[in-house]
Amino acid sequence: MKVTLSALNTSESSFTPLVVIELAQDVKEETKEWLKNRIIAKKKDGGAQLLFRPLLNKYEQETLENQNLYLVGASKIRMLLGAEAVGLVKECNDNTMRAFTYRTRQNFKGFDDNNDDFLTMAECQFIIKHELENLRAKDEKMIPGYPQAKLYPGKSLLRRLLTSGIVIQVFPLHDNEALKKLEDSWYTRFALKYQPIDGIRGYFGETIALYFGFLEYFTFALIPMAVIGLPYYLFVWEDYDKYVIFASFNLIWSTVILEVWKRGCADMTYRWGTLLMKRKFEEPRPGFHGVLGINPITGKEEPLYPSYKRQLRIYLVSLPFVCLCLYFSLYVMMIYFDLEVWALGLHENSGSEWTSVLLYVPSIIYAIVIEIMNRLYRYAAEFLTSWENHRLESAYQNHLILKVLVFNFLNCFASLFYIAFVLKDMKLLRQSLATLLITSQILNQIVESLLPYWLQRKHGVRVKRKMQALKTDIDATLYEQVILEKEMGTYLGTFDDYLELFLQFGYVSLFSCVYPLAAAFAVLNNFTEVNSDALKMCRVFKRPFSEPSASIGVWQLAFETMSVISVVTNCALIGMSPQVNAIFPESKADLILIVVAVEHALLALKFILAFAIPDKPRHIQVKLARLEFESLEALKQQQMKLVTENLKEEPKESGKEKAT
Repeated sequence: MKVTLSALNTSESSFTPLVVIELAQDVKEETKEWLKNRIIAKKKDGGAQLLFRPLLNKYEQETLENQNLYLVGASKIRMLLGAEAVGLVKECNDNTMRAFTYRTRQNFKGFDDNNDDFLTMAECQFIIKHELENLRAKDEKMIPGYPQAKLYPGKSLLRRLLTSGIVIQVFPLHDNEALKKLEDSWYTRFALKYQPIDGIRGYFGETIALYFGFLEYFTFALIPMAVIGLPYYLFVWEDYDKYVIFASFNLIWSTVILEVWKRGCADMTYRWGTLLMKRKFEEPRPGFHGVLGINPITGKEEPLYPSYKRQLRIYLVSLPFVCLCLYFSLYVMMIYFDLEVWALGLHENSGSEWTSVLLYVPSIIYAIVIEIMNRLYRYAAEFLTSWENHRLESAYQNHLILKVLVFNFLNCFASLFYIAFVLKDMKLLRQSLATLLITSQILNQIVESLLPYWLQRKHGVRVKRKMQALKTDIDATLYEQVILEKEMGTYLGTFDDYLELFLQFGYVSLFSCVYPLAAAFAVLNNFTEVNSDALKMCRVFKRPFSEPSASIGVWQLAFETMSVISVVTNCALIGMSPQVNAIFPESKADLILIVVAVEHALLALKFILAFAIPDKPRHIQVKLARLEFESLEALKQQQMKLVTENLKEEPKESGKEKAT
């Protein structure tokens, strides 16, 4: 028998606040009252059946500073029923992973009616977010008090409130005690140790935990490349005859690490339960707009937008704009080479020490320009992708990632390809690769972590002084926490973090055979990146909502594509080496044919390795197959039960007919 919310008491007089809703300062009272009633109303009446109250000072009074801040929570029963609704998967007492249901809650490991730790705080906040986002308009034609904010049946109220500017932001609160414990085991004591990935998952959710897990794995995977690359640099093998072995190792390394990661990722996400979570039918993304109509698949009323209009926008506007940006990137690259020629000529004429330093200036300037262009293009790509009006968030993200990756790849690596295969200047390639890699790493550390942390510290001090001067009667725990956190920056997701690792993987796998220290610098950067990113998550940005994830998504494909390109690049570099050219002193055609044949053979070996290494470990495959078998058996038993009940009903029906 299915347990419903309406049959249970999910109200509590006091509750632990988990989520904050900030309204605009001039929001009308009737709008506030309407929103409150929709949040606390029972599910059968179209509400979220959550707990809701304004942020109060210690005298339980609203103040002028916080009259637009509201706290949202939920009772324990409401959370458990919400966990069932979102399809959370938990470990059972028999060590299997199953979708949680309230009716069978006693079968799950760690569950106790008197224990509030069964669901993590991140899971509770995800449930509240899910319930708030699923508040739908019923008969309302507009938001009360705002005739211009139109509504239609089935429209997400929260999304409409956000786009109308009535709700400023919705964010989850930090748990200061749990955060302090996580910080102590994560980054406050600098030491070479594994990260507390399960602790990160419990606090921030699976998406962020997978990023830090991949960052840690990738860093350790770089160590063999760094160890092998150090002798190349220490023994000054600048004749480049010896990098054939290093390039060959590079080819195998770039394939194996990605396949092994997929296995480790499957192991983690099975343990967390997200590998088994069923994918829900995607709702339209917040920015999607169109003419109101009926979705032919769901039968629900929602905006409809013709696909051909979207395709016209993509091919007639977005694609030409991207091509124009790529052309501009190549134009800037040629200016960089002109600067290189100028610096080299100045050094040859002068020969002084300061001109030898000047040789690195063009590369440093170009690296800075690349970072600026990447960031400016990112804003343009986001605007264009939003303007294309994609219905689903997944489609929006895929188109955005494609635009950004294509531009970043050309912007960061075009000069290296030009130096390697047009100029064929290996010394300049080494110098440019080193400068681009090191400069980009320093800039990323400053822009992504140090600068935001410094700004946040200044803001925190200013807010505390203001509160001490104006609000001396305030209980400086929850009140101060909410006031401080609402002004923190918003974490925009793992996109930029994965992009940084993707470009780093390109520097290491494409050309590191001519600059063997690339992997060593990447390892050093990533050890500091772990701590700076952890600091950023814990102290610089608001706590992000947890998002269940079963993998790193489209980034896995991006890294695999880069590894395929690295096979072609390294084969070409090997074919250009003096060592290989000496074998074919006269026939360049034979050399090209052999290099192409070797490249095809290595690509075949790469795909064979990818096929031979299973994506999931054997024990995970067995557990998944067992669960599928048990599900089919349960379905068969249910069908047999229905058939038996129908057969029992037949004699009764025939008896009634005879009596008639």
